[in-house]
Amino acid sequence: MIGCNCSVCMSDDKKDKRFRSSILVESETTSIVIDTTPDFRSQMLRSNVTKLDAVLITHHHKDHIAGLDDVKAYNYFQRKPMKVYANEGTQGALKREFTYIFSENKYPGVPDIDLLNIEEDTFLVGDIPVTPIKVWHLYMPVLGFRFGKFTYITDANRIERSEKDKIAGSEILVLNALRHTKHISHFTVDEAIALSDELSIPQLYLTHISHQMGKHQDVAVSLPSNRELAFDMQQIFTQ
Repeated sequence: MIGCNCSVCMSDDKKDKRFRSSILVESETTSIVIDTTPDFRSQMLRSNVTKLDAVLITHHHKDHIAGLDDVKAYNYFQRKPMKVYANEGTQGALKREFTYIFSENKYPGVPDIDLLNIEEDTFLVGDIPVTPIKVWHLYMPVLGFRFGKFTYITDANRIERSEKDKIAGSEILVLNALRHTKHISHFTVDEAIALSDELSIPQLYLTHISHQMGKHQDVAVSLPSNRELAFDMQQIFTQ
Protein backbone atom coordinates (compact mmCIF):
# COMPACT_ATOMS: atom_id res chain seq x y z
CA MET A 1 0.00 0.00 0.00
CA ILE A 2 1.26 3.48 -0.88
CA GLY A 3 0.34 6.16 1.62
CA CYS A 4 0.81 9.90 1.85
CA ASN A 5 0.78 12.14 4.90
CA CYS A 6 1.62 15.33 2.98
CA SER A 7 -0.67 18.16 4.13
CA VAL A 8 -1.17 19.29 0.53
CA CYS A 9 -2.09 15.82 -0.74
CA MET A 10 -4.50 15.31 2.16
CA SER A 11 -6.05 18.78 1.90
CA ASP A 12 -9.83 19.10 1.50
CA ASP A 13 -9.39 22.11 -0.79
CA LYS A 14 -10.13 21.02 -4.37
CA LYS A 15 -7.47 23.45 -5.59
CA ASP A 16 -4.87 21.24 -3.88
CA LYS A 17 -5.97 18.22 -5.96
CA ARG A 18 -3.43 18.48 -8.77
CA PHE A 19 -3.13 16.21 -11.77
CA ARG A 20 -0.02 16.46 -13.94
CA SER A 21 0.33 19.64 -15.99
CA SER A 22 -1.63 19.83 -19.25
CA ILE A 23 -4.00 22.27 -20.90
CA LEU A 24 -6.79 22.16 -23.48
CA VAL A 25 -6.84 24.97 -26.04
CA GLU A 26 -10.11 25.48 -27.89
CA SER A 27 -11.61 27.69 -30.57
CA GLU A 28 -15.11 27.37 -31.99
CA THR A 29 -13.95 24.61 -34.33
CA THR A 30 -10.65 23.19 -33.01
CA SER A 31 -9.52 21.41 -29.84
CA ILE A 32 -5.85 20.89 -28.96
CA VAL A 33 -4.34 19.30 -25.85
CA ILE A 34 -0.79 20.02 -24.74
CA ASP A 35 0.91 16.84 -23.46
CA THR A 36 -0.58 13.44 -22.73
CA THR A 37 0.26 13.06 -19.06
CA PRO A 38 -0.17 9.87 -16.99
CA ASP A 39 -3.52 11.44 -16.03
CA PHE A 40 -4.57 12.06 -19.65
CA ARG A 41 -7.55 9.69 -19.68
CA SER A 42 -8.90 11.02 -16.37
CA GLN A 43 -8.33 14.61 -17.46
CA MET A 44 -10.25 14.13 -20.71
CA LEU A 45 -13.12 12.33 -18.99
CA ARG A 46 -13.30 14.90 -16.21
CA SER A 47 -13.45 17.76 -18.72
CA ASN A 48 -15.84 15.90 -21.05
CA VAL A 49 -13.57 16.36 -24.07
CA THR A 50 -15.47 14.46 -26.77
CA LYS A 51 -13.55 15.91 -29.73
CA LEU A 52 -9.79 16.27 -30.04
CA ASP A 53 -8.05 17.48 -33.19
CA ALA A 54 -4.39 17.36 -32.17
CA VAL A 55 -1.82 16.88 -29.43
CA LEU A 56 1.20 19.14 -28.93
CA ILE A 57 4.08 17.61 -26.97
CA THR A 58 6.38 19.91 -25.00
CA HIS A 59 9.08 17.29 -24.32
CA HIS A 60 9.50 13.59 -23.70
CA HIS A 61 9.69 13.27 -19.90
CA LYS A 62 7.26 10.60 -18.74
CA ASP A 63 5.00 12.99 -16.83
CA HIS A 64 4.22 14.62 -20.19
CA ILE A 65 3.86 11.63 -22.53
CA ALA A 66 2.86 8.55 -20.51
CA GLY A 67 -0.83 8.79 -21.43
CA LEU A 68 -0.28 8.76 -25.20
CA ASP A 69 -1.82 5.29 -25.61
CA ASP A 70 -5.22 6.66 -24.60
CA VAL A 71 -5.59 8.76 -27.76
CA LYS A 72 -6.86 5.50 -29.29
CA ALA A 73 -10.31 6.29 -27.91
CA TYR A 74 -10.40 9.37 -30.15
CA ASN A 75 -9.18 7.24 -33.08
CA TYR A 76 -12.14 4.95 -32.52
CA PHE A 77 -14.84 7.60 -32.29
CA GLN A 78 -13.39 10.09 -34.80
CA ARG A 79 -12.35 7.42 -37.32
CA LYS A 80 -9.05 9.07 -38.18
CA PRO A 81 -5.44 9.26 -36.98
CA MET A 82 -4.56 11.65 -34.16
CA LYS A 83 -2.19 14.42 -35.19
CA VAL A 84 0.68 14.56 -32.69
CA TYR A 85 3.14 17.45 -33.04
CA ALA A 86 6.63 17.27 -31.52
CA ASN A 87 10.21 18.28 -32.22
CA GLU A 88 12.69 15.75 -33.62
CA GLY A 89 14.14 14.76 -30.25
CA THR A 90 10.74 14.10 -28.75
CA GLN A 91 9.63 12.16 -31.82
CA GLY A 92 12.60 9.82 -31.41
CA ALA A 93 11.77 9.31 -27.74
CA LEU A 94 8.12 8.58 -28.52
CA LYS A 95 9.15 5.94 -31.03
CA ARG A 96 11.39 4.30 -28.43
CA GLU A 97 8.86 4.50 -25.59
CA PHE A 98 5.88 3.36 -27.68
CA THR A 99 7.43 0.94 -30.17
CA TYR A 100 4.12 -0.89 -30.67
CA ILE A 101 2.42 2.34 -31.81
CA PHE A 102 5.01 3.09 -34.47
CA SER A 103 5.76 -0.48 -35.56
CA GLU A 104 5.40 -1.31 -39.27
CA ASN A 105 3.31 -4.35 -38.35
CA LYS A 106 0.81 -2.88 -35.92
CA TYR A 107 -1.20 -4.96 -33.50
CA PRO A 108 -4.95 -4.37 -34.00
CA GLY A 109 -6.39 -1.62 -31.83
CA VAL A 110 -3.16 0.27 -31.06
CA PRO A 111 -3.30 4.06 -31.37
CA ASP A 112 -3.22 5.49 -34.88
CA ILE A 113 -0.92 8.52 -34.80
CA ASP A 114 0.17 10.95 -37.48
CA LEU A 115 3.48 12.23 -36.08
CA LEU A 116 4.27 15.75 -37.30
CA ASN A 117 7.41 17.83 -36.86
CA ILE A 118 7.48 21.16 -35.04
CA GLU A 119 10.00 23.61 -36.41
CA GLU A 120 10.57 27.27 -35.51
CA ASP A 121 7.82 28.91 -37.53
CA THR A 122 4.21 29.50 -36.56
CA PHE A 123 1.88 26.81 -37.91
CA LEU A 124 -1.86 26.21 -38.00
CA VAL A 125 -3.81 23.49 -36.23
CA GLY A 126 -7.31 23.85 -37.60
CA ASP A 127 -8.04 27.55 -37.18
CA ILE A 128 -5.59 28.03 -34.28
CA PRO A 129 -2.16 29.58 -35.01
CA VAL A 130 0.58 28.00 -32.87
CA THR A 131 3.93 29.71 -32.28
CA PRO A 132 6.60 27.39 -30.81
CA ILE A 133 8.89 28.84 -28.12
CA LYS A 134 12.11 27.00 -27.24
CA VAL A 135 12.98 27.05 -23.54
CA TRP A 136 15.53 25.14 -21.49
CA HIS A 137 14.86 22.48 -18.85
CA LEU A 138 18.45 22.48 -17.60
CA TYR A 139 20.13 20.94 -20.72
CA MET A 140 16.95 19.76 -22.45
CA PRO A 141 15.17 21.91 -25.05
CA VAL A 142 11.46 22.08 -24.25
CA LEU A 143 8.70 23.66 -26.31
CA GLY A 144 6.33 26.28 -25.03
CA PHE A 145 3.51 27.56 -27.21
CA ARG A 146 1.89 30.91 -27.90
CA PHE A 147 -1.71 31.13 -29.07
CA GLY A 148 -2.51 34.75 -29.90
CA LYS A 149 -2.37 36.68 -26.62
CA PHE A 150 -1.91 33.52 -24.51
CA THR A 151 1.42 31.75 -23.86
CA TYR A 152 1.97 28.40 -22.12
CA ILE A 153 5.38 27.25 -20.86
CA THR A 154 6.17 24.31 -18.61
CA ASP A 155 9.38 22.64 -17.41
CA ALA A 156 11.77 25.54 -17.90
CA ASN A 157 14.46 27.31 -15.93
CA ARG A 158 16.03 29.40 -18.70
CA ILE A 159 14.76 31.26 -21.75
CA GLU A 160 16.99 32.94 -24.29
CA ARG A 161 16.44 36.55 -25.36
CA SER A 162 15.22 35.65 -28.85
CA GLU A 163 12.56 33.36 -27.38
CA LYS A 164 11.55 35.92 -24.76
CA ASP A 165 10.77 38.23 -27.66
CA LYS A 166 8.19 35.69 -28.83
CA ILE A 167 6.50 35.83 -25.43
CA ALA A 168 6.54 39.62 -25.14
CA GLY A 169 3.16 41.16 -25.90
CA SER A 170 1.24 38.24 -24.43
CA GLU A 171 -1.59 39.27 -22.13
CA ILE A 172 -1.62 35.95 -20.27
CA LEU A 173 1.35 33.74 -19.41
CA VAL A 174 1.08 30.30 -17.83
CA LEU A 175 4.54 29.42 -16.52
CA ASN A 176 6.01 26.65 -14.41
CA ALA A 177 7.04 27.36 -10.81
CA LEU A 178 7.86 24.14 -9.01
CA ARG A 179 8.45 25.53 -5.51
CA HIS A 180 9.83 28.50 -3.57
CA THR A 181 13.41 27.25 -3.23
CA LYS A 182 15.96 26.96 -6.03
CA HIS A 183 15.66 23.97 -8.37
CA ILE A 184 18.10 22.64 -10.94
CA SER A 185 15.68 22.64 -13.90
CA HIS A 186 12.50 24.52 -12.96
CA PHE A 187 11.72 28.16 -12.26
CA THR A 188 10.92 29.05 -8.67
CA VAL A 189 7.98 31.28 -7.78
CA ASP A 190 10.18 34.38 -7.56
CA GLU A 191 11.93 33.56 -10.85
CA ALA A 192 8.63 33.07 -12.68
CA ILE A 193 7.26 36.34 -11.31
CA ALA A 194 10.48 38.15 -12.24
CA LEU A 195 10.25 36.88 -15.81
CA SER A 196 6.64 37.97 -16.19
CA ASP A 197 7.55 41.40 -14.78
CA GLU A 198 10.54 41.67 -17.12
CA LEU A 199 8.29 41.02 -20.12
CA SER A 200 5.46 43.22 -18.76
CA ILE A 201 2.93 40.39 -18.86
CA PRO A 202 -0.36 41.66 -17.37
CA GLN A 203 -1.54 38.27 -16.02
CA LEU A 204 0.57 35.34 -14.81
CA TYR A 205 -0.61 31.89 -13.74
CA LEU A 206 1.86 29.51 -12.10
CA THR A 207 1.68 25.83 -13.05
CA HIS A 208 3.63 22.55 -12.64
CA ILE A 209 3.41 23.08 -8.89
CA SER A 210 4.88 20.51 -6.51
CA HIS A 211 3.61 19.67 -3.02
CA GLN A 212 6.68 21.55 -1.76
CA MET A 213 4.95 24.76 -2.81
CA GLY A 214 2.41 24.36 -0.01
CA LYS A 215 -1.35 24.69 0.03
CA HIS A 216 -3.02 26.75 -2.66
CA GLN A 217 -4.71 29.21 -0.34
CA ASP A 218 -1.59 29.80 1.75
CA VAL A 219 0.46 30.62 -1.34
CA ALA A 220 -2.27 32.62 -3.10
CA VAL A 221 -2.44 35.30 -0.41
CA SER A 222 1.33 35.86 -0.64
CA LEU A 223 1.45 36.57 -4.37
CA PRO A 224 1.48 40.03 -6.00
CA SER A 225 -1.56 41.31 -7.86
CA ASN A 226 -2.26 39.50 -11.14
CA ARG A 227 0.24 36.75 -10.27
CA GLU A 228 -1.77 33.66 -9.34
CA LEU A 229 -1.55 29.91 -8.86
CA ALA A 230 -3.30 27.95 -11.58
CA PHE A 231 -5.56 25.09 -10.50
CA ASP A 232 -7.11 22.03 -12.09
CA MET A 233 -10.20 22.64 -14.26
CA GLN A 234 -9.52 26.38 -14.40
CA GLN A 235 -10.89 28.10 -17.50
CA ILE A 236 -9.15 31.10 -19.05
CA PHE A 237 -10.78 33.05 -21.87
CA THR A 238 -8.96 35.18 -24.43
CA GLN A 239 -9.99 36.89 -27.66
